[in-house]
Amino acid sequence: MYDVRSSKAEEFINHEEIMESLKWAHQNKSNYELINSIIDKARNYKGVSHREAALLLECDIEELNEKMYELAREIKQKLYGSRIVMFAPLYLSNYCVNGCVYCPYHYQNKNIRRKKLTQEEIRKEVIALQDIGHKRLALEAGEDPVNNPIEYILESIDTIYSIKHKNGVIRRVNVNIAATTVDDYRKLKEAGIGTYILFQETYHKANYEKLHPKGPKHNYAWHTEAMDRAMEGGIDDVGLGVLFGLNMYRYDFVGLLMHAEHLEAAWGVGPHTISVPRIRPADDIDPSTFTNAISDEIFEKIVAVLRIAVPYTGMIVSTRESKKTRERVLELGVSQLSGGSKTSVGGYAEPEAEEDNSAQFDIEDTRPLDQVVNWLLELGYIPSFCTACYREGRTGDRFMSLVKSGQIANCCQPNALLTLKEYLEDYAAPDTRELGEKLIQAELERIPHEKVRKLTREYLQKESRGERDFRF
Repeated sequence: MYDVRSSKAEEFINHEEIMESLKWAHQNKSNYELINSIIDKARNYKGVSHREAALLLECDIEELNEKMYELAREIKQKLYGSRIVMFAPLYLSNYCVNGCVYCPYHYQNKNIRRKKLTQEEIRKEVIALQDIGHKRLALEAGEDPVNNPIEYILESIDTIYSIKHKNGVIRRVNVNIAATTVDDYRKLKEAGIGTYILFQETYHKANYEKLHPKGPKHNYAWHTEAMDRAMEGGIDDVGLGVLFGLNMYRYDFVGLLMHAEHLEAAWGVGPHTISVPRIRPADDIDPSTFTNAISDEIFEKIVAVLRIAVPYTGMIVSTRESKKTRERVLELGVSQLSGGSKTSVGGYAEPEAEEDNSAQFDIEDTRPLDQVVNWLLELGYIPSFCTACYREGRTGDRFMSLVKSGQIANCCQPNALLTLKEYLEDYAAPDTRELGEKLIQAELERIPHEKVRKLTREYLQKESRGERDFRF
């Protein structure tokens, strides 16, 4: 039985409810009046239900699809402005005891080189990341209680936060590790993590179990209920995601929104972010063997409908996607991008030799960070390295209340400009710096509050003189 508040995975992600939602969406995909009414309802920026979103995704009326895209752009601009948050992944270890059939880290893969960074190696990687301008990292590690215990993750977080090199500093560490216990989540919270990220991969239980035939990840309920344990452990910023291409995309799209609804109903706050990765080639993984791959057109529509359905949730697209695809989905709803990324274990301090390949997947957008920043500036976006909300305690429901009231604009816009200014002063190429300075002057006028606008100007002048780390 479907119960959005239940603590049981198969009740808050209920198979029958998903199938009924998809059936209803298919039956009404040409119902102009109904679809148009859902689009009109969404104009209040309060989202739509998983069933309504399923219908928007299924809609086959071109006129209404265009209205959806226009609304997604409107919501993106209204709530996020031109800001794009930048981050980089840092892979600590690819040791793993799971048997995931889509990931080269699976324990049966004897071709991939197994690596685990020492604390000294982590230090070198972090300095390399700081030296190109990153302030926010997403830690990644395979699931291996012997090689990658929680103590190793905690020590690594402490090492990362301790490193101050020139003007470089990592101000926020997000963590993407396997489902764990409430006690471990408490330890991660105490270590000062930002967002806890865990991709569901697929919400279809039977397919999930086939895709994860061995290891602790085989346990569907343990994995799916992880965000509830994270919330119980005090982590109120969590990030959801599915790996599109593993299962029927419509099913996982609905499951993803049902998970978001569950967190809102059970904990009073939905996910901080949603990621939308698509399966990519990797060491011994051929995406063509997965028959549920989705086209660029469907991918773009998924992003647009997600932006309409969960307007206050950040959306992440990584370097799995090409420059062309990333440009398209930026305007439709994406608010966070990785840049200059490596999916190998380490690889920032020294490029990995081809024969030592330890990457989890091949990346499509291989441009260095400054080229990505330059590109965003050319498109009129503000590349933001901001971590202020996390550092000021604006997380979970406190963050969401500010976003929903519109007050976040008096924090996010100036903080984005201030962190961009730091990047321009310390790391940018001359042409990037010129573009950025022009954009900062133009975007200053978009700060709603006069006092905040005046103080931002003062902080920018101080940054020009070498001072750092101002925030609202």
